[in-house]
Amino acid sequence: MTEHAERLARVARGWDEAADGYEAYYVPRFAPWVASAVRALTHGPLPEGPVLVPCCGTFPELDVLSEHLPGREIVGIDLSAGMVRLARERAARHRQASAVQGDASTLDPRWSGRCAAVVSVFGLQQLPEPDLALRSWAGALRPGGRLSVVFWPDSAEDDGPFALIADVLRARLPAEDSSWERRLLPASTAHGLVIERDEYLSYPMSHPDATTFFDAHTRSGPLRALAETRGEAFVDRLREEFLHRAPAGEWHHQPRARHIVARC
Repeated sequence: MTEHAERLARVARGWDEAADGYEAYYVPRFAPWVASAVRALTHGPLPEGPVLVPCCGTFPELDVLSEHLPGREIVGIDLSAGMVRLARERAARHRQASAVQGDASTLDPRWSGRCAAVVSVFGLQQLPEPDLALRSWAGALRPGGRLSVVFWPDSAEDDGPFALIADVLRARLPAEDSSWERRLLPASTAHGLVIERDEYLSYPMSHPDATTFFDAHTRSGPLRALAETRGEAFVDRLREEFLHRAPAGEWHHQPRARHIVARC
């Protein structure tokens, strides 16, 4: 198995068992970014064709897409079988929606040049080579199609739970390569896309307390795969330091995500 395939497999395993918890905890909290990503598709006419949602997770984009783009075929793609199970339950309520299990980092050639739009929220940064994934997504658009992608940048906040957990991790793990962020726009324009918007979107988020956030983040969130790889002892040490440094009581913060909108 190649290094790329191994990383994808780890990501998929991490999200399979996290799916129910992610739907319950993070989907409501991420809703403002989902709404913004979908609204960006409606700022001009779209050509005929389906709307593709790579890294769809439990498919929270679907309800908003169906409201703003009624009558469109909407297809979600996700690597995790657990996520696709919930995505299909959501899709069953929409006549022209479906969810398929597959590698969203390299789209099947059948999508090339067929789609009216591609929208994705908080999946891009989890992929092994995000810039190459974005190029693949751009290749799915037909002339006049639009791309709307929201993702967490290397630094999502200066103070708050995301910042603190990143700081605690930095002391224990080698720094991840974030150079892919600088390659996103060149990857898009090299495929003929015109960048309409490159901005940061910040919305308020709340957690009952630091313990609830940490448990959700490591059991049903982005650190699930890392927790499984490193084991309980590693997570316990991480938890101890995180809770020692975290404030008491309800925790409010306002993280920023990056939003790129482009048209073909």
